[in-house]
Amino acid sequence: MLETSARLLRLLSLLQTPREWPGSELADRLEVSTRTVRNDIERLRALGYPVHATRGSAGGYRLGAGTRLPPLLLDDEEAVAVALGLRTSSISGVEETSLRALAKLEQVLPDRLRRRVNALHSHTVPVPPDRPGPKVAADTLIALTAACRDHERLRFDYRGHDGTGTVREVEPHRLVSWGRRWYLVAWDIARADWRTFRVDRLTPRTPTGPRFTPREPPEDVVTRVMRGVSAAAWRHTARVLVHAPADRVTARINPAVGTVEAVDAGTCVLHTGADTVESLAVHLGLLDEDFTVTDPPELVDLLRTLSDRYARATRARPERDGSAG
Repeated sequence: MLETSARLLRLLSLLQTPREWPGSELADRLEVSTRTVRNDIERLRALGYPVHATRGSAGGYRLGAGTRLPPLLLDDEEAVAVALGLRTSSISGVEETSLRALAKLEQVLPDRLRRRVNALHSHTVPVPPDRPGPKVAADTLIALTAACRDHERLRFDYRGHDGTGTVREVEPHRLVSWGRRWYLVAWDIARADWRTFRVDRLTPRTPTGPRFTPREPPEDVVTRVMRGVSAAAWRHTARVLVHAPADRVTARINPAVGTVEAVDAGTCVLHTGADTVESLAVHLGLLDEDFTVTDPPELVDLLRTLSDRYARATRARPERDGSAG
């Protein structure tokens, strides 16, 4: 039979599994009587763990949410996942909090787990983005995700790309982290259509509005962001006919670089863009497939120039005559 303290930890570990636990099953697991289980439940409640009980043949015990956060028990994989998540957190405003939580967690990690976490930290080198993304406060993300979860209308001040300010009222659906930015996909009440908003450009107004019946967008939210947001961020865009199957081209294209639309079994259209036409030309060359470009004109002109340059680079040149004249 386990000692009281060890038994309480074992009981807590069982209760943290999201299900109802009949008292008799807990007693069998802990090898004690149901009366001992009831006494242990009371001890956990006294320590701040909100253990709820329901009566009847289908009743039992389960761990609920309380008014304060009690200590948690994590298994090995959960502890490693939390530690890695804290090390790689990129949300603005929680960096110091993440470090404090990580220090507390690593202090109690067993050596075998600490070695796994430290190995990843010591033997990986993060590459910073080419441009730092705009900062988004953790409070803003929390407010938006809560409105999505609770299906509550949201009002916020929004600054457009031209600096114009508007007040928007939406039915929030999902938050999407894409590249260096966060985006909110929502149904815009006034425009009666789906819209995508950059989170760093909005300021939520409180309190939130009335609840609404959620509706499903016509396409996957990630696909929507890929098609709309990435293209809007490019200075130069192109619609390229690629003479290759869509699945083969898709395998070579990072979603942040473009999207692929099948035309038939042997051709597809690549919607892509970049900050410069030179970058566009490089990306197309790396496809290693035949393609046709008719627009934009500056890209067509650059490809002609590069074609002539490469042709000159491969022409045979007469060898120099090293003899004295």
